[in-house]
Amino acid sequence: MKALSIVAPSGTKIANGMKTLEIRKWKPSLRPDEDLLIVENTRFLRRENETDQDGRAIAIVRVQKVRPFVQADVDAACASYFEEGWLAWELTDIRKISCSKPVLAARGIYDLQVDLDQG
Repeated sequence: MKALSIVAPSGTKIANGMKTLEIRKWKPSLRPDEDLLIVENTRFLRRENETDQDGRAIAIVRVQKVRPFVQADVDAACASYFEEGWLAWELTDIRKISCSKPVLAARGIYDLQVDLDQG
């Protein structure tokens, strides 16, 4: 499955339906019907190929649409400020999941196999 790492607490806010926009500088190569695994980790991955082995698979979403980020999006993005030039990824079909084992957090969109907890 394709995955995206997001620094805490933003992943939890997505899983709980509080954050419905992800704000990035780049557009993902995803179809609107394609699932995206949200992996929450505790630190920003700033360097090329940087990873974190302590991510948590927290939700599965779909990116319905990508459009320019506007001032009115600040609340839905759980953002603290607005800045021109960013893109708003509209997150839909948000499904909270449970995965007790740590998973890889990496930069960009990456492939990840996870075993979800049963029950």
